[in-house]
Amino acid sequence: MLMHVVYILYSEAVDRHYVGETAHLEGRLAQHNGGFYKSASTKVASDWLVYFSIECKDRQQALKLEGFIKRQKSRKFIEKLKADSEMVDALFKRFS
Repeated sequence: MLMHVVYILYSEAVDRHYVGETAHLEGRLAQHNGGFYKSASTKVASDWLVYFSIECKDRQQALKLEGFIKRQKSRKFIEKLKADSEMVDALFKRFS
């Protein structure tokens, strides 16, 4: 069974984060940096790095978590999420 992850990328060039979901993080990172997604917001840079990732039990949980993080539209929220494992645990409880 594939392990799905919610990933948060960061680009120093544009000083932005990007949130996504995948079962193949390394391949997806290469796609973002290679311009594979022509209409994605990641096309503006090619220096994306994995800032943080969260392993989920399945794709459904990953999609819910990804959507929640995106709706926050907050750099501070993302930074807190990375720094506080209890926040991640609380989100798992909410989206289990």
